[in-house]
Amino acid sequence: MTPEAIAKANKQLRDKSPVEVIEWAIGQADGRAILSTNFRPYEAVILHLTTQVQPDIRVLWVDHGYNREATYKHAEELEKLLNLNIKAFVPKHTAAYYGAIYGGVPEPTEENEEAIKAFSTVMKLEPFQRGMKELAPTVWITALRKVQNPNRAELDIVSPDNNFNSLKVSPLFNWSDEEMEDYLKEHNLPNEWDYFDPAKADEKRECGLHASWGGKAVEEK
Repeated sequence: MTPEAIAKANKQLRDKSPVEVIEWAIGQADGRAILSTNFRPYEAVILHLTTQVQPDIRVLWVDHGYNREATYKHAEELEKLLNLNIKAFVPKHTAAYYGAIYGGVPEPTEENEEAIKAFSTVMKLEPFQRGMKELAPTVWITALRKVQNPNRAELDIVSPDNNFNSLKVSPLFNWSDEEMEDYLKEHNLPNEWDYFDPAKADEKRECGLHASWGGKAVEEK
């Protein structure tokens, strides 16, 4: 889509419900839509919403090997509850290998910024890019919300994604935590707070999936 077409789509979708946004997104995809997840808190919302529209949508999950036990149990629960069509991708190196050779997950300090990006490139971005190449989506549905990270406020419901050459659609972009909580309660969906993303370390940091440096980092690896 051209920048003008994306701007027009965002204007049209601004007051639409998430379901209506998902219906629009899948209508643009020519049968090649995917949904990505990491099974973090509130992920049940986007998973439930999207599978109501397209039950068999492919769900891309990068299992980097550092998830906590609670995250794996949550993933298993949601996979069974929603009959998710999960397409899992893993890094070329195991967490044990990365720990032995590179010392594991870098501490989230300014001095370690490049080390954190290197970790993210190997353990998260590369398998994600491999998954995107294999699944070859034209539309990528995400759970991005602008309240999650100050870097995401400049995005919108519909955004071009140059890292993975797809149209990124975020149906929940303008939702608050309160709206997410209400949806979980209304539909009796599980949630899990025991979650940690080693590629981000904190919520204000980007792992690279939604940042301009992410695609370049994988190309240079």
